[in-house]
Amino acid sequence: MTYSIVARDKETGELGVAVQSHWFSVGSAVTWARAGVGAVATQAMAEISYGPLGLELMSSGKSANEALEALLKADPKSETRQVAFVDSKGNVSVHTGKKCIPYAGHVKGDGFSCEANLMRNGTIWDAMARDFKKTSRVPKKDRLPLGERLISSLEAAEEAGGDVRGKQSAAILVVSPTVAPNSWSGRLVDLRVEDFPKPLPELKRLLRLQRGYEWANKGDELLNAGKFEQSLKAYEKAGQFAPDLEELEFWRGVSLVQAKKLKDAKPIFKKVFKKNKDWMQVTKSLPKIGLLPKDRMILREILSS
Repeated sequence: MTYSIVARDKETGELGVAVQSHWFSVGSAVTWARAGVGAVATQAMAEISYGPLGLELMSSGKSANEALEALLKADPKSETRQVAFVDSKGNVSVHTGKKCIPYAGHVKGDGFSCEANLMRNGTIWDAMARDFKKTSRVPKKDRLPLGERLISSLEAAEEAGGDVRGKQSAAILVVSPTVAPNSWSGRLVDLRVEDFPKPLPELKRLLRLQRGYEWANKGDELLNAGKFEQSLKAYEKAGQFAPDLEELEFWRGVSLVQAKKLKDAKPIFKKVFKKNKDWMQVTKSLPKIGLLPKDRMILREILSS
């Protein structure tokens, strides 16, 4: 008993599913997706097998509708299920059984489906759909990534009344448009809030944190490749998403030193060392592996920051 959205991003081909519920660890039951194949939400009196079996069927060439119809036909309790599929071509299929607890319903759109049951009122799924359409119509240069738009749709559901029981957990799963060599690869976003008073704001915070680490990973790659100016820009971007993380600030300082901007780096190191002196030990180890210059004067200046 919950509300969810499955969608394909028409621009990137990414596939995703997001959910919130008054139920512990909702993501472990509801959210399923495979890179280049599709995404599934299985809820109400959830039959978890709809997730892996649905992805297998779509992986074998079945459309979202063909896959869902096959599973519903084989399920003697199909009227207690609420299930939504989206495939790699953007085909959508959704089912709300007659025995789902009211308020229950769904709305299907271009490349997405919003579905809900045991809601406070009958407006929830339409509110989710309106929000997803709105965020998808934003000009490409200003449009948010699929993950952020999925969460925005969940927020719209909550604002419209949400789950009549309240809220407890939330999850989001976004996968690549490219078929991966195995079923667990190609996961771009895979976040869960298992038990929290305000799961959606926490899920949103985690996604923002992930964006910061995505830029930090790019910074690491560029730093290791000796592209110091580019790595610095990546770390700066990471800091915009996660300004309070000392680790991201530390590596930005390292990039500044490598870009011969020691003066700009010193205040950053000072701030990091004040928060956690253990970073001084990390700093001492970096010249040995080429991540800081092998210059004792520079190292001394950093450590005295």
